[in-house]
Amino acid sequence: MPALDGERILLGVGGGIAAYKSADLVRRLVAAGASVRVVMTAGAERFITATTFQALSGHPVRTTLWDPAAEAAMGHIELARWASRVLLAPASADLIARIAHGLADDLLATLCLATEAPILLAPAMNRVMWANPATQANIALLRGRGAEVLGPGVGDQACGEVGPGRMLEPGEIVTALVDRVAGDPRLTSLRGLRLLVNAGPTFEDLDPVRFLGNRSSGRMGFAIAEQAARAGAQVTLVAGPVHLPTPVGVSRIDVRSAAQMRDAVATQVAGQDVFIAAAAVADYTPAQVSGEKIKKTGSENLQLVLTRTVDILAEVAARPDRPFVVGFAAETCDLEHYACDKLTRKKLDMIAANRVGVTGQGFDCETNALSVFWCDGRAELPAASKAEVARGLLALIAERRGQGR
Repeated sequence: MPALDGERILLGVGGGIAAYKSADLVRRLVAAGASVRVVMTAGAERFITATTFQALSGHPVRTTLWDPAAEAAMGHIELARWASRVLLAPASADLIARIAHGLADDLLATLCLATEAPILLAPAMNRVMWANPATQANIALLRGRGAEVLGPGVGDQACGEVGPGRMLEPGEIVTALVDRVAGDPRLTSLRGLRLLVNAGPTFEDLDPVRFLGNRSSGRMGFAIAEQAARAGAQVTLVAGPVHLPTPVGVSRIDVRSAAQMRDAVATQVAGQDVFIAAAAVADYTPAQVSGEKIKKTGSENLQLVLTRTVDILAEVAARPDRPFVVGFAAETCDLEHYACDKLTRKKLDMIAANRVGVTGQGFDCETNALSVFWCDGRAELPAASKAEVARGLLALIAERRGQGR
């Protein structure tokens, strides 16, 4: 049986040179068994014709909300109800902005408002447009509402520049759809399990103005929580102070300090099947917090007295009713040595280590790479999106847990 048999894909084609790839995308979707109907924006019509999509999909192509014949039966509502998934490819910066802000100024935007089907976007734009805070805010808004963003890819762009912003290749998009329809077979054993994940930094206050913190963005932990929830796990996420949308299907608890994170984890850990400690928790906290802003004095130096925080990971691993415990280690050197020492010393089931200070890995970026260790083995998860790395880590957890640690 074809991988997408029975799927009804409403393909929205936005304006941009990447629209030429959408013809191959339709061909591949149909070959995979999907029924495809295409809706084009006015901008898309400047790059490719509706006739091309009609020939490849076998269905008439819609281009306007003001089609008397189609709208006699409320055609935009019929299309919105027909779709099992809405795929926007390419999704230009303009299309993303209009969808994010709920505009209904053309047929495609109206369909996105009227549908209850999952929406997937394959962004395509210049690298600077992709990095623009307005675009990133729109992407975050859409993700927070449950839309899924596929890509973008990194490479040569039509403008002659190189960087992130390319639409994923049609084959990559079809593979992503197949994964979402069939589910990742490596993660099937996670369905119904209870996972507790912590993520992000902690902030340790010095006074009402200043704090001690770190550069963790929380993206890796959030990706783990999101992918586990998609696999059918019941996920609780204890999040430090980050500005990230809550993944769909995840229960979120926000904290600020190491003490608050420790209390939240201690409250939630009973009955959990897996605990994944992806947070960058402060090792030290000020012994005293000033009630007023600390002022400059005549001295050239300021001395702070710090005390150790509770080791959340070790505390969970020491419980008699402990879940499967996975730690994280961010290292600048001797990665394997320090990771394995932490694995043994804290009696963990698994540890995932990454090297910080390397381009494309670690803090505040969209990609990562992990070296994963357990008592009698290891695995390498090469550089990829944090979502893909999260799936790889969860697959290892599912496998090791199934082997009884």
